Formats: sequence, C-alpha cells, structure tokens
Amino acid sequence: MSRVVVITGGAKGIGKAIAEQFADDQVHPPGHDELDVTDEEAVQAFFERVGRVDVLVNNAGLAVGAPLAHTTLDDWRAHLDVNATGAFLCTRAVLGGMIERGDGRIVTVASVAGLVGARYTAAYSASKHAAIGLMRSTAAEVAGTGVTANAVCPAYVDTDMTRRTIENIVAKTGRTADEAQAEIEKMTPLGRLLEPNEVAAAVVFLASPEAAAINGQTIVLDGGGLQT
Repeated sequence: MSRVVVITGGAKGIGKAIAEQFADDQVHPPGHDELDVTDEEAVQAFFERVGRVDVLVNNAGLAVGAPLAHTTLDDWRAHLDVNATGAFLCTRAVLGGMIERGDGRIVTVASVAGLVGARYTAAYSASKHAAIGLMRSTAAEVAGTGVTANAVCPAYVDTDMTRRTIENIVAKTGRTADEAQAEIEKMTPLGRLLEPNEVAAAVVFLASPEAAAINGQTIVLDGGGLQT
C-alpha cells in the first residue's frame, strides 16, 4: 500500500534526494514557497489539505554562520523558528492521526551540530539541539503506539547550504573556494562532503517497517568521528 509522505524543504538538496527515494509512495515535498513551516496557520492548512500522513520528514532548515558576538537576535530567532519551531508545528500536526492509526514515522533531519558545539554556529547548533530534544520527547510519548520518532545527524553535505558556507568563508578570510571546502572536509573523518543520497538512505531506512523497533535515536553520518 502506498504511503503518504511529507518532506518539508523538499524542493532541493537533501529534501529532494529524500523525495526521490520515496518514489513508490505518494510524496508531498513542499519547498518554502509552498509551506512556511514557521507559520502555524499555514502548517495547519497544509496538513488539513494533505489528510492522512504516514511519514513526516522534518527537513526544512536554515544555517547561517557567525561568531556569537556578531549573531543578531533576529538571526537567533530565525534559526529557532525554522529548525525547531517548524519541526514542532509539523510534528504536532500529524502526531494525533498517527497515534490513532497505530502507525507512523517521524524523521528529523538534524545535524552533528545538534549533538556537539562548534565555533561560529551558536544559533544553528542551539536550534538543532532543540530539534533533537523535540524528537526525543516525542519518541517518549509515542513509545509502544506503533509510531516512532528519530533523527539523522549528518556532517557537511554537498548542498546549496554548504556552498553558501564556503562562499562565506571565502568572503571573510580571502581563501579560495577550494581551500575553504578543503577546510570543511577536514572537519569530518570521511575527508569529503556527504552526498544528499547518503542522508536520504538513512531517512528511508528509519521510515521503513523494518525500523519499527528504533525510536528516539540519532543516526550520525560523519564517518565515525562522533560517538553518541
């Protein structure tokens, strides 16, 4: 039976790769233009239109790096709004129906920054920590109901978001784009950027029937550097 899958931020990058791997299902991959996950009324209206949701992937995200002293309150709030509140609003919208049916999968695309701190990522890291905390609390509530909530935590992925990070490094340090990317790649034991399909594969696994016993967990995709 085809499942109904919603992937926020599904128009490009990791979200698009996830949508492609759910090709046999009924997939709704709204980009920001279709769904602003920070807007409570918009979220409610979107999920009312969709109806039953079997799999929710909280993928919509924001990432802007800056030293803590130069992080504005607007930047801080924007990260929390998209990365944490967005996941909360979407999770809340589907949770009741999943519990009632006794089946459902919620997967949050978080980050290794949601498990450890790093320089120049205060707003991003805090928001991803919040998203993981939400996932774990949700998992505790749904334990034994047939619904699961988990997260994937990738290191840097070859997406537009990472390319903007590279451009930011170039602008602020005078390094070349290749030098900036090499610096980022050194931060993971993989020695390279992840491919979106690698993240998508982990999401699809957590959404599968075979992963029914996995709940409240984080799958780290960084090549083995972070042990949780």
